[in-house]
Amino acid sequence: MLLQLSTWQEVEKHLRRSTGIIIPIGSTEQHGPNGLIGTDAICPETIARGVGAQDDAMVAPTISIGMSQHHMGFPGSMTLRPSTLIAVIKDVVISLAGHGFNRFYFLNGHGGNIATVNAAFSEVYAETSLGSASRKRAPLRCKLTNWWKCPGVAKLSQELFGEAEGRHATPSEVSLSYFAHPGAVKTAKMSPKIAPTGEIYDAADYRQRFPDGRIGSDPSLASIAAGEKRPPARYTMRMITANASPTGASAPIRRSPASRPEKSFITSRWPRLRPITTRSSAQHNRAPRRANSCLRRGER
Repeated sequence: MLLQLSTWQEVEKHLRRSTGIIIPIGSTEQHGPNGLIGTDAICPETIARGVGAQDDAMVAPTISIGMSQHHMGFPGSMTLRPSTLIAVIKDVVISLAGHGFNRFYFLNGHGGNIATVNAAFSEVYAETSLGSASRKRAPLRCKLTNWWKCPGVAKLSQELFGEAEGRHATPSEVSLSYFAHPGAVKTAKMSPKIAPTGEIYDAADYRQRFPDGRIGSDPSLASIAAGEKRPPARYTMRMITANASPTGASAPIRRSPASRPEKSFITSRWPRLRPITTRSSAQHNRAPRRANSCLRRGER
């Protein structure tokens, strides 16, 4: 169910059975010689829409511009400052919370967003912690998942592309964007066949080290057929409805009758919350450092 194609009455009715919403988030940045500039927004949007159609989940409009300052050496790339993206995410969440949504599942398509999105979540939670949020508002919970971490994606990418998958402008993400927009398929020669790899810092450094935009990848292998092989929407929904245990194991989904919505992250109306991450507290504390290292290495 797409928010932008619904009426306010339909949204009001939907909220009676579910207070969760999926928010695709990506970026607008170069993706090598044959990759679409909108790839990082197209990929999570495509997957989110599949989930929404299959499981009657509400899907918000895609946040299509992210934190991509390191790509600004390539024409067409756009970026928001981290502080701007934090403000955008916070306003989106608070706006929807005002209508009754309280479970926000951000499906991400760009590694450079990770640290900033998590910082935005902290800003949202700070309103409650510091007493500035309305006491009438239900507790809010936000979760971030990267689409390439969905079950089966890494395995499929390895099977299809091996070492040519690389870190940026990957054939898997380009394939998924081609599947979503078959009329926009591009062809280009890659030299070298597989791009070099390494760390990146600012936009000038990126352009100097990786002049065609690729990092460790060969997106000439991308195809519509490969994009169509993405794991089914039900596997993405499994990440949303997963019941995280203290050991990090996930319980299988058990479908409920239509009259009894699942007690899941997205469909839950219960005030008693299930854990929304499978990481230990120690791992959680290390997350910002891992996100920054991913950005320096140029992943996604």
